[in-house]
Amino acid sequence: MSATLDLRTSTESWPIAGSFTISRGSKTEAVVVVAEISDGPHTGRGECVPYARYGETVEGVRADIELLTGRLAAGLDRKGLQDAMPAGAARNALDCAFWDLEAKRAGRRAWELAGLPRPDGIVTAYTLSLKSPGEMRDAAHAAAHRPLIKVKLGGDGDRERIAAVREGAPSSRLIVDANEGWTPDNLEANLDACLKAGVELVEQPLPASDDEALRGLETDVLVCADESAHDTSTLARLAGKYSAINIKLDKTGGLTEALALADAARDMGLSVMVGCMLATSLAMAPALLVATQADFVDLDGPLLLARDREPGLTFDGSTIRTPSADLWG
Repeated sequence: MSATLDLRTSTESWPIAGSFTISRGSKTEAVVVVAEISDGPHTGRGECVPYARYGETVEGVRADIELLTGRLAAGLDRKGLQDAMPAGAARNALDCAFWDLEAKRAGRRAWELAGLPRPDGIVTAYTLSLKSPGEMRDAAHAAAHRPLIKVKLGGDGDRERIAAVREGAPSSRLIVDANEGWTPDNLEANLDACLKAGVELVEQPLPASDDEALRGLETDVLVCADESAHDTSTLARLAGKYSAINIKLDKTGGLTEALALADAARDMGLSVMVGCMLATSLAMAPALLVATQADFVDLDGPLLLARDREPGLTFDGSTIRTPSADLWG
């Protein structure tokens, strides 16, 4: 890397098609922070989503990124970035911008630099918001052509919701995200309802701070850590409680740590899911490199927006095609 790198940040708001509801609330727009690192001839970009669940704000994330302006100008590189910032959204934007810049400088694609296969033909889940059972049955019916549906749960009536979704989409594979919305008291009944509906995986059924009830649980559904798993330093605490892990670049602090976490998780015998926050194609493109190594892929953010950036990812239904170099990497 050159000793002189310029940094620029921006905040963008992207409207959601309708609204998006999980157990913690609803929103109608996706607010993202974009970091750009330039050496003059080349500019690398990265996008992140500050998440209040982890104590992040848009203003705070932009400020954290901009604190590194001087160090970037003095020669901070991607390797040094891993120690210069903690895992989280701010580091994700910078890490992905570094990857993009490195690819542009080398005249190669990012997956080639990472020694990974070309990401193409990757099937993503399509997410249904948390609503009433009847509304979710109708939404599932409208999405029944999609091979993999992700169902947002996390409240009273979840057993009825998952049964309604299965009725609406009888042939689709199903995964569920409870977003920490269940309790030890309703855990087994909800998991049984998922089993009856043919659900393959349930994300974060219990709060990360209260997931000990999962230890030793016997179920044929994969129980996936999301809020309980951030980077490689959090892997050890998953043993005996989870059978899968959801890797999100905004949690790991970028693609560099995400790839390391995927390798470490597989070494532990965990199934790997790659997920996303609600964001544009610029945030999804780096995660596609992890998707080439994943058992489950949930990178449908752009499909849930009213519009995406140009150029964006190309979706053939639920199938994601290779991203263009003009987008990222």
